[in-house]
Amino acid sequence: MRLASPRSLFVIAFLGSALLIAIALYMEHVMGLAPCPLCIVQRICVIGFGLVCLVAAIHGPAKVGRRVYAAIAALFVAAGAATAIRQIWLQSVPADQLPSCLPSLEYMMEALPFQEIARLVLHGTAECAEVSWTMLGMSIPEWSLLGFIGMAIVCLWQLLRRD
Repeated sequence: MRLASPRSLFVIAFLGSALLIAIALYMEHVMGLAPCPLCIVQRICVIGFGLVCLVAAIHGPAKVGRRVYAAIAALFVAAGAATAIRQIWLQSVPADQLPSCLPSLEYMMEALPFQEIARLVLHGTAECAEVSWTMLGMSIPEWSLLGFIGMAIVCLWQLLRRD
């Protein structure tokens, strides 16, 4: 039994990532939940995954091309999942052991080299440890990690399928 063509699976993955970004934007602009630096990195990873899936769906590659697209998408998934795991860990650290908050991104872009900005942002801050919303007992990065697990399943499916 054939479940879905490779092209349609890429379309579904793109639509799923678009839905995740729509939810993130809703939470930011309607619910008033400002994203922390690690949340922004996770958004970038979801957008990267979605764009790779969109290009793959438009291109409709054969077996090798499909695997290349899936591998590139998997890199975004791995980075996003690692960031979500880091944020989940930060949420479990006692408040007195958290790194201090960062200056604004605009200031850092003017004052610091890119490598230092990336290091600081990926390290996370006390702002990233704040649990400001939960659903079913899970925080936003935990839900994000579930999303990345779903994306990883899509990537693995595309990498391992035989047709």
